[in-house]
Amino acid sequence: MHRPGPAPRPRPPAETPPRELVPLERAEALRLLGGAPFGRIVFTVRALPAIRPVNHLLVDDTVVIRTHEGAALTAAAPGDDDAGVVVAYEADAIDPLTRLGWSVVVTGFARPVTDPARLARYRALLRPWVNGSMDHMVAIQPDLVAGYRLAAGTAAAS
Repeated sequence: MHRPGPAPRPRPPAETPPRELVPLERAEALRLLGGAPFGRIVFTVRALPAIRPVNHLLVDDTVVIRTHEGAALTAAAPGDDDAGVVVAYEADAIDPLTRLGWSVVVTGFARPVTDPARLARYRALLRPWVNGSMDHMVAIQPDLVAGYRLAAGTAAAS
């Protein structure tokens, strides 16, 4: 069976001016993250980094994702009473042609959501993108928030 290769990527103009990384304030970074349709969760599996694309919800500055029983992240994160497991969560929107956009990374502790009222609320607000039973919720409290906007820069003086 022949599988097609990846779709060709748009190429920016050869003379794209340099970009500047402009730091974002925490509130702006979280606002952008909350408006993104999906992101990437980074966690540890057997002392190695693992990354999964997931959709999310931002509620009261907390990132919430849905997962399934037996998922590596669900197994790694202890219960509500524990400190949690350290994770990073990243979302971005960068135009491949203009190379303009933004990127936000939050780092903090992830814990399974076990409170029935919170579970019901989050399940009503966040629909999973994949088939299967995605009945578990994980809440990430962002202790560190790093956001940057890729803005058009000025060409360096010669």
